[in-house]
Amino acid sequence: MIELVKSILPAPSKVSALVRALRSFALLRESGVGMVGAGLVLFWVIVALFAPVIAPFEPNAQLLPMAKPGTAFPGGATFWLGADQLGRDILSRIIWGSRTVLFFAPLATLCAYTVGIIMGLAAGYYRGKLDEFLSFVANAILSFPVLVLYVLVISTIGPSGINIVIAITFASAPGIMRIVRGLVLDLRNRDYVAAAQTRGESSWYIMLVEILPNARGPLIVDACLRLGYVVITIGVLGFLGLGLPPPDPDWGGMVNFARPLAIVFPHMTVFPCIAISSLILGFNLLADGLREISLRD
Repeated sequence: MIELVKSILPAPSKVSALVRALRSFALLRESGVGMVGAGLVLFWVIVALFAPVIAPFEPNAQLLPMAKPGTAFPGGATFWLGADQLGRDILSRIIWGSRTVLFFAPLATLCAYTVGIIMGLAAGYYRGKLDEFLSFVANAILSFPVLVLYVLVISTIGPSGINIVIAITFASAPGIMRIVRGLVLDLRNRDYVAAAQTRGESSWYIMLVEILPNARGPLIVDACLRLGYVVITIGVLGFLGLGLPPPDPDWGGMVNFARPLAIVFPHMTVFPCIAISSLILGFNLLADGLREISLRD
């Protein structure tokens, strides 16, 4: 009976790691910077979730070309941020565009971290020729300028949401691999790793259960920062015409589409840029707050 209860209950190390993680997020309220960042990110998450409710118009509806901010539309609605040259409401497109960013940015970051963590764990724990090979591949990819690498990959496989995720994973995973490898090299000689080896645990159990949870602090901070970088990447690819194909709302694509008229109608480009900047600022401030908490812990 005792053995059955032990098999059902989570291991003490897992419970301890979960408690520490929850405690870190609870301590976030003690960091003013972190709370501001969390507030900005939460704002855009709410906007994305309730886009069908709060958007005043359909994002692709062509209504009143080049309407200025505050222009009233027959029927009671208002172009609060104006309209573009096709008459599409900028506020509605920004709201719907937040869904694009907040879907593909976390997805691309998650995929990059999955690949990077597996490579980093294997390289740091096994060492030897596997470490040399993976480090060589990572250094070869990182030797290319990031933007050139993105453009090269997207130009080869074509612009689409999934291909953006593939390009970001391909370009970002090597950097994550190097971070994880360095952490594993430091943690692989700890006593709890030796105890797991003595118990006869498998190598991947040791890497995923014993080592990885104890490397979570730097990885969480880096993930928040990297989410900001990925938002920038999605915006840049959209601006270069390598993002989502039109007419899907895309913040970077909105800036690119309105660029020829930016001097005469600056609202067409300013408001999408503000949206991109605010979300990036939110992720960066959240990362700073988590870093402060990790230093206190």
